[in-house]
Amino acid sequence: FTFFLSFLFDQVDFAFTVWQSFPERIVGYPARSHYWDSSRSRWGYTSKWTNEYSMVLTGAAFYHRYYHYLFTHYVPASLLTMVDRMANCEDILMNFLVSAVTKQPPIKVTQKKQYKETMMTQVLIDGLTTGRTMTHCMNAFSHWLGFMPLVHSQMRLDPVLFRDQVSILRKKYRDIERL
Repeated sequence: FTFFLSFLFDQVDFAFTVWQSFPERIVGYPARSHYWDSSRSRWGYTSKWTNEYSMVLTGAAFYHRYYHYLFTHYVPASLLTMVDRMANCEDILMNFLVSAVTKQPPIKVTQKKQYKETMMTQVLIDGLTTGRTMTHCMNAFSHWLGFMPLVHSQMRLDPVLFRDQVSILRKKYRDIERL
């Protein structure tokens, strides 16, 4: 249990360190993406595990408090009511807001592979239960802004070089590599 907490602390500490270098962006994990569904003429949402993303879920992310201020004071009450009623989409709205201001994508930090299986299970659940909700939210938010602000990225930042020749005792984020 102690090992797991140390591992978790290292991941959070690394994400915070990255955010300090990019305080205008959302930094975190896991990632999601948007796409244009030409058959339905609307934006779509996907949580498939790929190399490309345009959003980072805010439940495990760092962002500047200025964006929280914009979220609570700039976003129309009707959209906030929609988000509250659905009990979902606040992370999508935050990504829309930050990308609209910065014109840049969020930054994804590495998630260890053992979480991939758990994430893939969540992808199936997300796709079945919330896919329509997320798509509805994305289209409502892009309509409000008048454009799609989300930007795709393939950048991922890793805290360590795996399988390198440096002793694990000399690395700052030792426990991430051990798992």
